[in-house]
Amino acid sequence: MKVDHGIEMLELEMNMMGNRMTIHPTLLYDDHHAVLVDVAMPGQLEAIQSAVKKAGVPFENIDAVILTHQDIDHIGSIQDVLKAVGKPIDVYAHAEDKPYIEGDKTPIKMTPERVSAMLAHLPEDARKQAEAVFLNPPTAKVTKVVADGEILPFFGGIQVIFTPGHTPGHISLYHQATKTLITGDATVSQNGKIVGPNPQATPDMPLALESQKKFTSFDILKAICYHGGLCDEHVNEQFRDLAK
Repeated sequence: MKVDHGIEMLELEMNMMGNRMTIHPTLLYDDHHAVLVDVAMPGQLEAIQSAVKKAGVPFENIDAVILTHQDIDHIGSIQDVLKAVGKPIDVYAHAEDKPYIEGDKTPIKMTPERVSAMLAHLPEDARKQAEAVFLNPPTAKVTKVVADGEILPFFGGIQVIFTPGHTPGHISLYHQATKTLITGDATVSQNGKIVGPNPQATPDMPLALESQKKFTSFDILKAICYHGGLCDEHVNEQFRDLAK
């Protein structure tokens, strides 16, 4: 779905522990370059490539990947994407999530105990298959560490907003030229309504709620929620109401 000039919200179907849902990586691009924000689940390279092609962007135009955080549904296809681009590209992430993305630490939501509990409802064959994925998450070298307030030099400037709570190093992104916010999982939405962080997937809910208040400092015309999709009506007002 085209969100604005040079911004495409990808729509990918995924199966997360038996639950089917739609997720929304974001593609920012011009005639010669592109940046992909988040890379879906393991095994979704073909779906990503198809969505990028549908947007009219050659896959080899991707110059960088920005990872909003460490969760497997955001970094799952990172190695496949890096290989498919066919050239060295940078991977951006926050320092707090860097060791999890690089494999030096176990992702905070993918400990054996947590995975076992989350998969307990699945049939044995499906459970074993899922365990093989979730207990061996993909890793990638973070080549560019980002910081709160940093302006990334892409497409008129993309401001990093440090929004911890969902994970220690979660970031959101504000595209200055189009006033578009890419929330990652700092908030989710339902039918165009912003509803706040998902409590079941957010270990530090008080911190996540404080982080979400940062969005009231920006003039936002459109918000892309990784879970829920596009919000483009009274976005500033919605965030102000949530902040109360």
